[in-house]
Amino acid sequence: MNAQPSQAPRWAEPAASSIAIDVRGVSHAFDLGGARLPVLEDLDLSVAAGEFVALLGPSGCGKSTLLRLIAGLEPPSAGTILADGAPITRPDPRRNLVFQDPTLFPWLTVWNNVATGLDARGVLKQQRPRVDEALDLVDLQAFATAYPHQLSGGMAQRASLARAMVNDPALLLLDEPLGKLDSLTRITLQAELVRLWQSNRFTALLVTHDVEEALLLASRVVVLTDRPARIKATIDVAKPYPRHRDDPDIVALRREILATLGLVT
Repeated sequence: MNAQPSQAPRWAEPAASSIAIDVRGVSHAFDLGGARLPVLEDLDLSVAAGEFVALLGPSGCGKSTLLRLIAGLEPPSAGTILADGAPITRPDPRRNLVFQDPTLFPWLTVWNNVATGLDARGVLKQQRPRVDEALDLVDLQAFATAYPHQLSGGMAQRASLARAMVNDPALLLLDEPLGKLDSLTRITLQAELVRLWQSNRFTALLVTHDVEEALLLASRVVVLTDRPARIKATIDVAKPYPRHRDDPDIVALRREILATLGLVT
């Protein structure tokens, strides 16, 4: 990256700031009323530590399922997923999954929502400053005592990102986190995601249906086939940040990806 990262929070640990992910021969299927529904088929994917990779593909092809497997929420039907060479067998606070909906607890303040991960791990008392620093990272300090119903959609998603960042993730799994936001808020949070990635040096894996978003954020775009998903193409995005929608190279890559997806000729 050519852009200079902003200063990382004082609680970040650079030596453990990112992890490498290796997906080896992974297949997965769901049992729907006794019928087997294949979702992923013999998938191989390597993501280097500190890399930002975007996954694109038809709706329902298995992108979100792959994130859940990498998060350790369930095991693959076949194959192996490794984090820094060790098999993923269960969830880990260093691998954080951010969903399309903020999923904030409505009865908790923003501060307490962000603190839930530390509280669940029994370390909140010792690490309370991390909550304030995470809120500061996403510019929500002024709303620490607000409740979710008092937030806009973009602010609620910022709170969700802060809840992930407070755990100092080595891997951030992003399942269309900006998909339901209005266009202006989405543009703002796209820049925010890049800033968080640059300053905290985690590995990022983003699922999105927005080709332009993938090109603006990721260093590599992986295009998947229809279900059961396999890798159809990989596109390196060798552009410095910040990137611009009207950059001729971005426009050309967008057309290339749309053609790969069969959406333009």
